[in-house]
Amino acid sequence: MKLVIFGATGSVGKELVKQSLFNGHTITAFVRDPAKLEHLRNERLTIYMGDVRKPEEVENAITGHDAVLCALGDGKAGKIRAVGTSNIIEAMKSSGIRRLVCQTTLGMGESYGNLNFIWKHIMFGMLLRKAFKDHNLQENYVLKSGLDYTLVRPAALMDGALTNSYKIGFDGKYKALSLKISKADVADFMIRQLLDKAYVRKAVSISN
Repeated sequence: MKLVIFGATGSVGKELVKQSLFNGHTITAFVRDPAKLEHLRNERLTIYMGDVRKPEEVENAITGHDAVLCALGDGKAGKIRAVGTSNIIEAMKSSGIRRLVCQTTLGMGESYGNLNFIWKHIMFGMLLRKAFKDHNLQENYVLKSGLDYTLVRPAALMDGALTNSYKIGFDGKYKALSLKISKADVADFMIRQLLDKAYVRKAVSISN
């Protein structure tokens, strides 16, 4: 499958690139700094340098692909996820691409109920308030897109190996969670959604 990955140099994005190549996909990695992917050079990897805030650059990168993986992030700033995802959606519509797998965060929508006091009131309430707002707007764009999307809502991202031992698709009342998950597990789950229709046009929460 021909994939374009946005946020390809981020914590989950690098795992998406690495695992997609391992699984035999052909990849276009949309990046601002190509040097960050030098260690992953491969004949099936094309590095496209661009700015996700510029619609024409996004459309140029997307054209000709089968699906899009989005793992945009900018830490606490809250200025990239929503606007970038909006541009991705419009470019997909223009290019006739339907399948979008987009990483957001646990705490969106009904999954807010899964969070503990610290995540609700300290992290998302104060320290990551702008990022939380940005993710919320990002999800709104995806939900209204009309595309064949899957919203993936991971808990706090951690370093660590691929385990496939995390919980999937729990409701907002479920509390027996560590509220952590490895970046490798998130990337693996996102890639598997490309061929799995169970969560098409749905949001799914994942956490240990």
